[in-house]
Amino acid sequence: MINGKTFRHALDKFFHSPVCQDARVQIELPNGQFFDITGAKLLENKIIGIKEQETHRLVLTCAEPKIKMGKIVGKL
Repeated sequence: MINGKTFRHALDKFFHSPVCQDARVQIELPNGQFFDITGAKLLENKIIGIKEQETHRLVLTCAEPKIKMGKIVGKL
């Protein structure tokens, strides 16, 4: 699990590259399937009892790709 600050830091590093700025954004599921990211939502959690729980969550929404991607040839 990562928090929003760590997520932002990682994304900032990626977006220094012009190649990354134009790249398709997907998520890989544990079963190896890739889905397109379609949006993001900031949601508030209902807190019951413990005050140290996370009060909010950032949720990325996804959908099956409409255009099939080619085979991955390398990891940069």
